[in-house]
Amino acid sequence: MVTTQAKAIPSIDEVYEGWKKRGVRFVLCELADLNGMPRSKMIPLSRFKYCAEHGLRMIGATVAVDSGSNVVPETHYLEERNYGDSILRLDLETAAVVPWMENTARVICDPYWPDGEPLHATSRHVLRRVLDELGNFGYTARVGLEFEFYLLNNLRNREPVFAGLHIFNTARNVAVPVIERIMETMPGMGIEILTGNSEYGPGQYEITYEAEKGLLAGDQGFTFKTGVKMIARQLGYYATFMTKPYLDQSASGAHVHISLLKENGENAFLDSQDQHGLSEAAYRFTQGMLRHAPGAMAILAPTPNCYRRFVHHSFAPVNVSWGLDDRTALVRAKNTFDEEAHLENRLPTAICNPYLAVAAVIASGLLGLKEEERPHAPVHGPAEEHKDFAPLPTTLGQALEALEGDTALRALLGEEFIDIFLKIKRNELARQQEHTQPQVTRAEVEWEIQEYLADY
Repeated sequence: MVTTQAKAIPSIDEVYEGWKKRGVRFVLCELADLNGMPRSKMIPLSRFKYCAEHGLRMIGATVAVDSGSNVVPETHYLEERNYGDSILRLDLETAAVVPWMENTARVICDPYWPDGEPLHATSRHVLRRVLDELGNFGYTARVGLEFEFYLLNNLRNREPVFAGLHIFNTARNVAVPVIERIMETMPGMGIEILTGNSEYGPGQYEITYEAEKGLLAGDQGFTFKTGVKMIARQLGYYATFMTKPYLDQSASGAHVHISLLKENGENAFLDSQDQHGLSEAAYRFTQGMLRHAPGAMAILAPTPNCYRRFVHHSFAPVNVSWGLDDRTALVRAKNTFDEEAHLENRLPTAICNPYLAVAAVIASGLLGLKEEERPHAPVHGPAEEHKDFAPLPTTLGQALEALEGDTALRALLGEEFIDIFLKIKRNELARQQEHTQPQVTRAEVEWEIQEYLADY
């Protein structure tokens, strides 16, 4: 196992007294459902000590609903449990005062059944499972998530906050106060901002932040997305991480940047003696991400709308490929010949659940370490132009079939999770298909807008 210096977990009394001094009156006890949707119960500060000691009851079915909050039969946590309660255990390492809310703190929770059994399909449990297996290989993951999103003036006609396609344009960078407010307040939740800029779509932005280790990477992705939406709304705007809210404009991605650290803290992906600066572990991890990409894609691109993103000349991958600093490849090797060397998986879309995206990327790469194979040699020219590489799934249905058939990936992520995930996503697809005809119709697109734009 990787040995790291343990972070001191604050005591219940320390958290309570610190919040009381800062004027906190309410505490959000929060977790992500399988779609990445934040779910919570709010308690007065006076109840915090009791809940931190004994837990907080919440119906277990909360984490097993589809993207429209519809309950889906035979998903382990519903009629099988008489629609009973789980117990939310508060993770005090995540306790923080929320800078974009008044007098309110937040703590991320993990759900367990009253007998102490975890709800194995919940997002943090899935990520922990994969991280534990990675630790058995002697590695810690360092992960950075890179989200794009759209800012709208209103939802009714989806009017973006600016027109035009001029990426990095300074006037668009500061067109509305939302970006500056995000960059100012996120550090209050422990998220260290790196850059902020307008992107290629009208009203589209990207904000990057510092990579973190392990579970914290998932926590920060979850916190970032929630915070962006709340900050935008408070300022009179709407933020959406829906992958493609406009058929004729850029999609929003969520690239996952990853490196593995050895027990001594050194970058396991760096080999300065290799012609490309990459270690054997980096090559094998790359091959794992490639081999298991079709199945992982169901988790990394989890809605039917996501598959409108994967087209040629859009800086989104269209085939199972990797390359050196190639933005058209599925895996982009950032071979910097120093400790910053890492791999970038470009499959994830912005609507993805951050915990599950990190878990799927690490699980795929970890299988590559186990399978001990190298990928094809890096190609010359954009990878998307090469005809020899296998195409990626073009629909969510195809990706779900690939996930169902990838026994190794299923086993690593957990069969309980996979079974629930497949059922809720197929339920989501069935609801969309009620609006689908052989050609893309306005009704089909409107269903996607109603389903994802506002809430995600």
